[in-house]
Amino acid sequence: MEMNYIIDTFFAIFSMTLIILMVPGFAMLEAGLVRTKNVSAVLTVNVMIYAVASMAFLLIGYTYAFGSWDHQDGISKYAFFMFQMAFVGKTVNIMSGGVSERSRILPLGVFTVAIGAFIYPTVVNITWGANFLEGTMLDISAMYDLAGSTVIHSTGGWALLAAILIMGARRGRYKNGRIRVIPASNIPLVTLGALLLWIGWFGFNGGSVGAISSKENADAVALTIMNTNTAGLAGAIVAWGFMYIRYKKFDITMILNGALGGLVAVTAGPDLYNIYTPILIGAIGGTLVVFAVPIFDKLHLDDPVGALSVHLVNGIWGTLAVGIFSDHSLMAQIKGIIVVGLFVFPVSYATIYIINKLIQLRADDEEQLEGLDAVECGMEAYPEFTRTI
Repeated sequence: MEMNYIIDTFFAIFSMTLIILMVPGFAMLEAGLVRTKNVSAVLTVNVMIYAVASMAFLLIGYTYAFGSWDHQDGISKYAFFMFQMAFVGKTVNIMSGGVSERSRILPLGVFTVAIGAFIYPTVVNITWGANFLEGTMLDISAMYDLAGSTVIHSTGGWALLAAILIMGARRGRYKNGRIRVIPASNIPLVTLGALLLWIGWFGFNGGSVGAISSKENADAVALTIMNTNTAGLAGAIVAWGFMYIRYKKFDITMILNGALGGLVAVTAGPDLYNIYTPILIGAIGGTLVVFAVPIFDKLHLDDPVGALSVHLVNGIWGTLAVGIFSDHSLMAQIKGIIVVGLFVFPVSYATIYIINKLIQLRADDEEQLEGLDAVECGMEAYPEFTRTI
């Protein structure tokens, strides 16, 4: 028993470490997708999110989500906290990437506190945690979501949608009804970031199995990681194919977002599927990314990193997939998606709206033209480069 405790505690800490690799993953992905004049600001936001969201979760959010620090005894309570803490910043990373190049840092930090202390812990409470909705008509504890297609990815996506609706698009993104393409500044960083996220996902999903110290649990962890990887492969391949068929070009940014879409989609139930089902789930995930990105652009929802398509759309799809491809109730999955969305979107909208009234969230057009590196940080990531408009 003591050896199982030690092994499972080590497994939780190791998985947490892999998840923390997603911090530089998000940072590099976003830094590569924005213009050079905004890179320092993006990196500052990512570091700030990890620090602020984690601290808010430590001081307030964790106890609110789980009821106490002593709710399980299979592993060290400190390891369990660290594993759960590793998740919280990802919710804000999803939102922050989608409002890049026009978001001020300070008000985004205030919203990070709200996410880490209240919004995300509420979603955890009603799904994985203490569940204050137990026994009510809004109880969604029957929804199966192993590692957070809805709890994490859709939550971040709903918050991002609220932020975009309040902030609007980047300066010059949509002119005279036409979409102005703003190309990525550093494709190697985009690739590095996406692959770091992919590696981190093995801890994200594999660690969510919860234990590895028995043969049964070890097999479950290995299957979960294998299926996670498979869905990412399928998403990348399908996005690759669609982009070539449509444009006769290989768009590495869309291929990587297709992979991430597949990874988000499988996150709800990678431990439930055989080794072939994730191919279909990931392929549909990659397809959804390819078609959702231009749809959001046509709606003038400016999302520089494609986070709505990757995380919101595929968070919903992945949660539905559990009800389609396993014996879990599809209606329970749908109910969970709806309840989380009906909570996160309006609460995020109201919170961001109030913050924006108190501390202007959106950088004005002149500041966007100059670049947030100079305006917000006083330090440019590439000072030797000529700035681009």
